[in-house]
Amino acid sequence: MPTVCTTIKVSKDGQYILATGTYKPRVRCYDTYQLSLKFERCLDSEVVTFETLSDDYSKIVFLHNDRYIEFHSQSGFYYKTRIPKFGRDFSYHYPSCDLYFVGASSEVYRLNLEQGRFLNPLQTDAAENNVCDVNSAHGLFAAGTIEGRVECWDPRTRGRVGLLDCALSSVTADSEINSLPTISALKFNGALTMAVGTSTGQVLLYDLRSDKPLLVKDHQYGLPIKSVHFQDSLDLIFSADSRIIKMWNKNSGKIFTSLEPEHDINDVCLSPNSGMLLTANETPKMGIYYIPVLGPAPRWCSFLDNLTEELEENPESTVYDDYKFVTKKDLENLGLTHLIGSPFLRAYMHGFFMDIRLYHKVKLMVNPFAFEEYRKDKIRQKIEETRAQRVQLKKLPKVNKELALKLMEEEEEKQKSTWKKKVKSLPNILTDDRFKVMFENPDFQVDEESEEFRLLNPLVSKISEKRKKKLRLLEQQELHEKEDEEEPEGKPSDAESSESSDDEKDWVAEVRKQRRLLQQEEKVKRQERLREDRQTVLKPQFYEIKAGEEFRSFRDSATKQKLMNKTLEDRLKLEAKNGTLSVSDTTVGSKQLTFTLKKSEQQKRHQEAAKLHRQERKALRRPAGPLKCRPRRGRPPH
Repeated sequence: MPTVCTTIKVSKDGQYILATGTYKPRVRCYDTYQLSLKFERCLDSEVVTFETLSDDYSKIVFLHNDRYIEFHSQSGFYYKTRIPKFGRDFSYHYPSCDLYFVGASSEVYRLNLEQGRFLNPLQTDAAENNVCDVNSAHGLFAAGTIEGRVECWDPRTRGRVGLLDCALSSVTADSEINSLPTISALKFNGALTMAVGTSTGQVLLYDLRSDKPLLVKDHQYGLPIKSVHFQDSLDLIFSADSRIIKMWNKNSGKIFTSLEPEHDINDVCLSPNSGMLLTANETPKMGIYYIPVLGPAPRWCSFLDNLTEELEENPESTVYDDYKFVTKKDLENLGLTHLIGSPFLRAYMHGFFMDIRLYHKVKLMVNPFAFEEYRKDKIRQKIEETRAQRVQLKKLPKVNKELALKLMEEEEEKQKSTWKKKVKSLPNILTDDRFKVMFENPDFQVDEESEEFRLLNPLVSKISEKRKKKLRLLEQQELHEKEDEEEPEGKPSDAESSESSDDEKDWVAEVRKQRRLLQQEEKVKRQERLREDRQTVLKPQFYEIKAGEEFRSFRDSATKQKLMNKTLEDRLKLEAKNGTLSVSDTTVGSKQLTFTLKKSEQQKRHQEAAKLHRQERKALRRPAGPLKCRPRRGRPPH
């Protein structure tokens, strides 16, 4: 189902499995002969319960949580009607073709499917009814009420014929009841047996001829019983709440077995004439359980019988408690090769089994000094255990000795820890060839005086001091070993562990202390630089100008640097303002940028000189006109 499966049932012929779920509300039918989904139909509202009226899926009745009753045929939806009150359960009476609906009302509504109309309801003494069932043997109708009673009616006379007070009978000496038990499950078996489940987790087994229960079974969870089923082959009763399914004998009440799924249970269904159990859970997948003791596997999964038979056919392995396993080489060492093939040796795999008493006798005869060897081995083990408490000599590399010592200590802690068995051991850096250069090349030496190292390792001062002490101790031991070739005794590891128990308590204070030290060191360095600057004499600096260039000022380089720091948008605006850039729109709607190269001062002067020279030459090229003489005053012209 997409989210949750609410109810599940198997058709009477055992071929189809029908289940309802949400969300969205739907019903699915699985064909077991084809091992596939037969159909899926979506519904208008969630299904409270449903029932198949035929042997297959051709006639189905659904009770919805919005008071509607929906009928489906083989082709699909057929008819829909509604009852006056919200329904909780219904049962079908085959002889009269009547559907009995119980719910949030004192009345039991009857719908006759032959006439196609509602009949007069049955009036009960209860305020509400939760469940109902019809006895298939004699047609007795029973309804469970919220007051903890079961009312039995005869459909022929439409009158009540019996009343059982199950709430009072469900209270036992061991049960703890905090509220009034209501009836949450009801099931008939045969003509005289009836099982009743209560909301407080008790199952009562009744004989219809008596008002006292034959047996009261408590689930001990305090959860309402959701379904009760009978298994006739082994006289078992299956009772289920939302957490567990219990199977117990209906005569003695002894537990047969129990199933506790991972998710909450909504409904339980037994496959007819088989040992298969189906469950509807609060999860998309439905649960399927097969118990071979209850019966054979269904026809569509008969291979399960073969699997269980193969598991049962495994022979029990023989345990040789009083025998010793020896190989052919052991027999040669003991001189017993002549016993091969005799009853004293039993061939097994790549060796033989022989009597343990014979083995001890022969071994004592072959090696009479075995006890002395055993004694020496024990003494050697005791000596090694005492030596393990001493400080063991370690060969440290030439580079990064403190880092190597730290890695060795971490490796020892891992070996002593209990979680070594669970966690996969990682390779050691000291023995890894990839990191070999780090302990050989001096360029990889860790600078512990750097600012980064001191801030990232605030407790390195305390830990490094103790590690340096241990390093000096190891160096002294190496010197003594070279001189005397003896292993000196050092401080036990327990003393070191007791000293380093409070290393991480003052972490914040140590970080602040390291920061103050770094600030003081930086201040001292600044003062030294200022003192050196005052003592130094400044000398003039000369710059060489390349040939063909003219020195203007240092401002041009600064202006150019500022211009380069600006964004492209600011530079384009400045160039457009100076006239070196023109922006125009094209016919297709895009932008066109035209740049004009900026000329230097020298180029401008050359251009001005050339322009002036052209003007002078132009003036010299003008043609000369005719001479005109103006006569003097008082004189006539010649």
